Amino acid sequence: MRQKLLLTLAALVFAGAGLLVYQWRAGAFNDEPDPVVAGARIMAVRLQGLDGGVVSLQQYRGKLLVVNFWATWCAPCREEIPEFIKWQAENAAKGVQFVGIAVDTSERVAIYAKEMGINYPLLVGGLEVMELAREVGDRAGVLPFSLILDRSGRVVASVTGILRPEKLQKTLQPLF
Repeated sequence: MRQKLLLTLAALVFAGAGLLVYQWRAGAFNDEPDPVVAGARIMAVRLQGLDGGVVSLQQYRGKLLVVNFWATWCAPCREEIPEFIKWQAENAAKGVQFVGIAVDTSERVAIYAKEMGINYPLLVGGLEVMELAREVGDRAGVLPFSLILDRSGRVVASVTGILRPEKLQKTLQPLF
């Protein structure tokens, strides 16, 4: 009986190890998704805007797109938003477009947007937005999470946590 149990346990360990090796070779543990695939996934997004209509990110193709996943209840998110407002105002003419994707309710987002004077589009979603963020690189599943896409829709940077002005400048400057 004991020998059967040990053999069964050994078989399970080897099967588990084999599964892990298979997943590793298939790329399941890569830190970063393919930038073209992630960009295409983001550009295919269609979410509710604050006016209740559906907004497609495809309309921003050809722009330098900064997509920020955030929430009104997220303190680090609230910390970075004033810088995004400033960047949007100063760089819109250069083709920079910020888009916020909130994991929140439309009502709370609308109130916060008005209080802050947010000057870029805000989209709203539920938990499916967190799954989208995970698919495009937010492996930690935390907010804020930002992506920067070039004019062709390819992800050139992803940032988990606050997107600092220095990182934004360093990433966007060569793309102008």
